[in-house]
This record gives sequence, C-alpha cells and structure tokens, in this order.
Amino acid sequence: MTSFDVTRRAIVAVSLVTALAACSSPAPLATPTTMPSDAGSFSSATPAPSITPAGDGIMRIGTIFPTTGTFSFLAAAQKAGVAAAVKEINAAGRVNGEPVEVVAVDSGEAKKTTVESNFKTLVAKDVDVVIGPSSSVLAQRAIALAMDAKIPVISPAATLSSLDDVFDDGYFFRTIPAYDQQGYALAEALAGGSAAKKIAFVYIADEQGTALHDTFVSALAERDTELVADEVFTGSTTNFDAIVANLRKVEPDVVVVGSTYDSQKATRAAIEKITSAGFKSSALWLTSLNTGDYSQAFKNGTLKGVRGVIEGVQPSRSFIATLKETNPKLTSYRYAAEAYDATMLAVLAAIVAQDDAGEAIAGTLYDVSKGGVKCLNFAECLEVLKTTNDIDYDGVSGPVNFTPEGNVEPAFWGYYAYNGENKFVYTSGAIFG
Repeated sequence: MTSFDVTRRAIVAVSLVTALAACSSPAPLATPTTMPSDAGSFSSATPAPSITPAGDGIMRIGTIFPTTGTFSFLAAAQKAGVAAAVKEINAAGRVNGEPVEVVAVDSGEAKKTTVESNFKTLVAKDVDVVIGPSSSVLAQRAIALAMDAKIPVISPAATLSSLDDVFDDGYFFRTIPAYDQQGYALAEALAGGSAAKKIAFVYIADEQGTALHDTFVSALAERDTELVADEVFTGSTTNFDAIVANLRKVEPDVVVVGSTYDSQKATRAAIEKITSAGFKSSALWLTSLNTGDYSQAFKNGTLKGVRGVIEGVQPSRSFIATLKETNPKLTSYRYAAEAYDATMLAVLAAIVAQDDAGEAIAGTLYDVSKGGVKCLNFAECLEVLKTTNDIDYDGVSGPVNFTPEGNVEPAFWGYYAYNGENKFVYTSGAIFG
C-alpha cells in the first residue's frame, strides 16, 4: 500500500467493512472476472461464450492535453498523472496479459482546430479511451467526436457547468467537479458555523456566474442564510461606485467575488474597489476561476488574509513523489490526481466489462465508480475482483462517484488564503456536493 492511500483508507473504512460483510459469501459469478496471475503479468479470464469482446485485447489510452498554447502549463501534471497510473497498472498486472499503452497528442487552443485533427489521430491509432481535454470549450467540441468514434472522453480539468447538459450519449465523463458545485463549499465555509453572517455576492452574470449563483443561493438557504446583496458586473465594467455604495449600505460580513479568467481587468478593478471600501482579509472571498496569483497586480499586503476556493484535491507529498518518478522536473501538480483517477477508472471499466473497446468502457465507467466493494488502488481492486465484479474505486482525488450525466459528485474543494505577497496558499479542504 502506498502512503498516499492511507488517508483514503481511513475515509472509506466503515463503508468497506459494510460492503465486505454483504458479500462475505459471494455467489458464483455468472461471468468469470479477471484476476492476477503473477507479479508482472495479468491475464483476463476467458469470457463466457455469450460474450464477444469488440476490442483488440490491447488497452490503449489516448491523452489530449494542451502541450502548446496559453494553457500548456497544465499539461505536464496531467500527463504525469496518467503515466503514474499506467506504471502502477502495468507493474501490478497489466490488462489481458499486455501492458497498457499511452498515445499522446496536443489539444491546442480553442481558436484552432488542433483538437479535431489530433482526435482523429487518436482514433486512427485505435485508442480505447481519451483522457482530456483540459479546456471546457475543447471538451465540448470533443464530445461529438467521441460519439462518432464510440470512444469515451474523460476530462480531468473541464469545469464548465453546462457540459452536464450537452448530449453526449454516455461518452463524456469528468473527474473534476463542475464550476457551480463550489457553491456548497462556499456556503459551508461562510455559513456552516454557529454565528450567522450577512453575505454579499458580486459576480459576472455569464453562464458560469449564473450557475454558481443558483447553487450558492440554494446551499445558503439550506443553512438558513440569505444573500443581503446580489450585485452584477460585466467583463467590461470599470466603475464599481454603485456596487461599493450598496455594499456599504447593507454592511455584509463577507463579500464573494465571482468571475473568470476571461474578465481579468474587471476582476482586478472589482477587487481593488472592494478592498479599498474596507472589505479585506477574510471578509473577501474569491472563487475558483479568479483565485490566482496577484503578486504583480497589487502592492504587497493588499490581499493578505483574503480567502479563495479551488476545485480539486491538493496532492499529498507521497503522491507528488510518485508523479516525480515519471517526470522529475514537475513543479505544478494541478489536475494530476484527477488524470490519474480517470486512467484507473477507464482500465478498471475495461477489466470489468471484459472488453477494451471504447463502447464497453463507456458503458461500465459509472458502475466501477460507485456502489460496490470499495478499493483504493489497482492491485486492491484486482483482489476484490476475485470474488465480485461489483467494485467501487475511490481515488486519490476523492470518491470519484459518477452521476448518470458523467459528472463527479461529491467532489473535493480546497480552501486557500493569500499571504503578504498576494499569492494564494492551500490551507484545508473537504468533500462537498
């Protein structure tokens, strides 16, 4: 057991005992499950005569991360997450006696058609699942390609809330929570205590902001807390006098600013005006798409004590060490855990389905993510598969329970605080949703 399994094991201990008790005397499986044959090779049991696998017997994972362009800084960590998972899988037993293969391509930027052309490359190379893209815009474009090719796409980083509403025919999944789900984490942090607080939400009413607003309001209502101010601005707003005047009038205890990377100029103006009005330190919270490095934007100390929330788990030291074994130069780890879990789930789905074809994997991903006997790593899941094919993989990024829409709920959210240099630092985190 790797050391980064310890925390997850503590979380699921009660559920595991319950599940094992329920299957302590399992009935014989109608279809043979897969099981390890030795330390370096893993062979699937011969499928029942009624099952004819459509795959070619070799599990190929395609990755489509932004290795060029504005968001290329996100690729290395996700590639390392996939590589770490594949290394563990191949060491623990492989799939059908063959090592899992990785085919990597660039997703490019939204203004180009790189994602379309390189997705075709992945299809031509017979990949069975695609991990990526990192961009929500590109993920939305990849959905149609996935349906045509009958290959599931699992994004570790696409957070656009409306992706849940896009028709994907069961071929799109993500191991990162939707943007609006942070409303639960915010509500818990701001209204979860015994002291009642007056909260104001200052946000851009675009697709993301509106989705977050609705979830946030509902989550606050569950805690008998309401917004005392609901202020809207746009990506081109520079004058915040009216908004600040109303904030002073209602005197909220906390102001939450909701905006995205697409509105950096307006976001900085909003933060500057709101902090100047006296809403500083823990009286100001930022959301996941504007919690960033402001060390060059404001003078030192402007944001000291300001809080923020970001989706995704903060990797443990042991998991970081595991990632660095695949890429010693790695310095950023965002979305690595989510990419690792996406890879594990895809491979486990292929094993349970006894078929590495994309259509079989897509149809089994939901089942291996929840509801069965919990297992925390590949070797442990193989052990469980000796007695039942009903597994529930809990990953390094959290429970990774898929909804029927392919979203992950509940999910891990991290809380951050700004230091005197206006840089955000992780403080704690929890699972919400």
